[in-house]
Amino acid sequence: MATIAENGLDRLTMAGLGRQVGMSSGHLLYYFKTKDELLLQTLQWSEEKLGAERRAALARQVPARERLDVLVDLYLPAGHRDPAWALWLEVWNRSQNADEEVRARQLELELAWHRDLVALVVEGTARGEFRPVDADRFATRTRALLDGFGTHLVVGLPGTDRARVLGHVRDFFDEALTPQGTR
Repeated sequence: MATIAENGLDRLTMAGLGRQVGMSSGHLLYYFKTKDELLLQTLQWSEEKLGAERRAALARQVPARERLDVLVDLYLPAGHRDPAWALWLEVWNRSQNADEEVRARQLELELAWHRDLVALVVEGTARGEFRPVDADRFATRTRALLDGFGTHLVVGLPGTDRARVLGHVRDFFDEALTPQGTR
């Protein structure tokens, strides 16, 4: 993951990666077949690890809004050149030319976040913590917002920092979810 994040997939060679991990390039190709498959499996591994953190955070017995903030914290990149987000950028860039099976695998990774976000919004609404919203639509809009801000953070767009992004996201949540009469 660090090698892909640091150099990008185009500059990665299986021989160079093999030297870093103590394997031959042939051995790597036996397991991954292509650099694209290596990228996708690395992303899947990264998302499985992050998914475990997300599920643990969502299972905590705290208000839904607090868990929503934690979900956002996990979703967004830590900053410029965040390794997990660098993988996503590579996958998104390559997916325009990928076959349907690869795009389906990518979509499944994205939908894991979506399903958890929908469930959290439904729960928060049922408990009266959030005003009623279309949870699926809210999750779609939230993911688009986070993807846009996340891309700006990971590429290091000047004037974009994590604290400012988190402020924008909090404002969006306040406007979209705060029950009427409690603002």
